[in-house]
Amino acid sequence: MDRSPPPFFRQGPSANARIVFFGLLSLALLIADARFDALGGLRQGIGNLLYPIQRALLVPRDAIALAGGYMAELTTLRQENAELKRIEALNAKALLQVDQLAAENKRLRELAGARERASVHSVLAEVLYETRDPFTRKLVLDKGTQHQVLLGQPVIDAKGLVGQVTRVFQFSSELTLVTDRSTTVPVVLQRTGMRSVAFGGAAPGRMELRYLASTADVREGDLLTTSGLDALYPPGLPVGRVERIDRGGDNDFVRVLVAPTAEIQNNHLLVVLQVDTSVIPPGPPVEAVDPSRKRRRAEL
Repeated sequence: MDRSPPPFFRQGPSANARIVFFGLLSLALLIADARFDALGGLRQGIGNLLYPIQRALLVPRDAIALAGGYMAELTTLRQENAELKRIEALNAKALLQVDQLAAENKRLRELAGARERASVHSVLAEVLYETRDPFTRKLVLDKGTQHQVLLGQPVIDAKGLVGQVTRVFQFSSELTLVTDRSTTVPVVLQRTGMRSVAFGGAAPGRMELRYLASTADVREGDLLTTSGLDALYPPGLPVGRVERIDRGGDNDFVRVLVAPTAEIQNNHLLVVLQVDTSVIPPGPPVEAVDPSRKRRRAEL
């Protein structure tokens, strides 16, 4: 005679068994995605599906911000209009000389045998929101592959370099700021021509120059621009200004703190430079390290 409980009271596997199963499944998916990018297509599909929901959720916020800032913007626009008129009057002479200076610059280039640099196409992008990860500095833009935005393209504002596109969906993209700890930018000191690399993540909202000799000619206020050696960032883009120089007593190196020239946190509209990222060579392969060598180095 069957004495098992009726189907209504059957509970299936225990709670501990289910926790172990789903935990192992999560680890397997994390490893597969990190090593083989197995979930890239799924991530793209979810991003495309969630994009209309993201825009719909942002509508109330944008409406409230527009209504609240309308009266304040009227006064700001009047002040800006008066300032623009004053600047236009002061720069009238310079504006009239633009054509002459451009012709002289062209002649100098021809004499020096320099090739005219091709103009870079760009697209205007709106900042939708900032990501919630407290350990990264990223923004989400409203332009994606549908607008020819590609992985690795630089992003600027009116004052300088803002960051780099690090993830692209069909209708949106993710921008990693220059102050993020994973960002590196080849730079050149405009005053002396010295080349270096600016690293993000040194301090909140700051970058730093590492491994500079203690005798390096660096001063507070020096302007850093992109060097163009990586074939990704066009040369001459303002990156930041030297804010502080820490010189250790017996240390052979100095630590240089850099403040970005771009308005990292105050931008609503940004410009994506549509450089051709296909010509950039891939990075060198990562060499496998023998675990026994790692242990020997740790013991040393």
